[in-house]
Amino acid sequence: MKKIGFLSFGHWTPSPHSATRSAADTLLQSIDLAVAAEELGADGAYFRVHHFARQLASPFPLLAAAGAKTRTIELGTGVIDMRYENPLYMAEDAGAADLIAGGRLQLGISRGSPEQVIDGWRYFGFEPAEGENHADMARRHTETLLEVLRGEGFAEPNPQPMFPNPPGLLRLEPHSAGLRDRIWWGASSNATAVWAAKLGMNLQSSTLKDDETGEPFHIQQAKQIRAYRAAWKEAGHTREPRVSVSRSIFALVNDTDRAYFGQSGKEGDSVGYLDASTRAIFGRSYAAEPDVLIKQLAADEAIAEADTLLLTVPNQLGVDYCAHTIEAILKHVAPGLGWRD
Repeated sequence: MKKIGFLSFGHWTPSPHSATRSAADTLLQSIDLAVAAEELGADGAYFRVHHFARQLASPFPLLAAAGAKTRTIELGTGVIDMRYENPLYMAEDAGAADLIAGGRLQLGISRGSPEQVIDGWRYFGFEPAEGENHADMARRHTETLLEVLRGEGFAEPNPQPMFPNPPGLLRLEPHSAGLRDRIWWGASSNATAVWAAKLGMNLQSSTLKDDETGEPFHIQQAKQIRAYRAAWKEAGHTREPRVSVSRSIFALVNDTDRAYFGQSGKEGDSVGYLDASTRAIFGRSYAAEPDVLIKQLAADEAIAEADTLLLTVPNQLGVDYCAHTIEAILKHVAPGLGWRD
């Protein structure tokens, strides 16, 4: 069995050809898609976070609202850019959303990717400390978040508080027990995957990673996952880690699918530069008849290594069509790969 969820970037545009023409459209339809995916038997509803863009940006109101409307599906992010986050405020928001959802949050966090503006985190009031770069700052914010999510007291209480305090040092409230074990790190390199393992975070690996060996994307990603699992074991953690990969996969089961995606399946990976010095490899997309997809996906080593697969959805095509793309994988592809009974 493999957990299967969706990942939405939450795009919107005023174009008359888009089903999401405003931020309100995207937010409300994201909730509706989480409900629909749960009804179809999907395991997760995940949302990308991008600032200064016509995309989803503030995840916790969305996660809380989706949590109130659903009962079983996991609700997550892929990923929150920690360069922009106050980790203590984030811990409060995440704790509240997780309690509303009944402990179903799966928070993907990371250093983040190139953004829409230059050094956007500066507008949010953050600056790397002396001797740090922006990636160091993101990891420092992450370590603070992980520490406060443990739920232990650290703040000196006021001797004359407005309300009575429990004894000892105070922790952040609301605290949601277990959320610390449901934090995932989005790793682009093997080294950051190993770092995440040492800190006891689950691993998210997307459709791109640093091109470290020149090998095909899925092979590099599978090696990254194996390095992560080895580091996890060496660190001596007592629970089993979770690993997700995301893919663009479309089963062509009707004429609409063929019209939208019949020519979009890429036969190979592509390579580009995220910045002047970071060479990245981008994994192929899959679009084919179900029997062909089953053969193609069976050869993807990274999918085989992961316990969770996130399907990217074309949210601008609307809730009904996105639900259809999810259902097509669950019904026509997953059973043939042993992912579903």
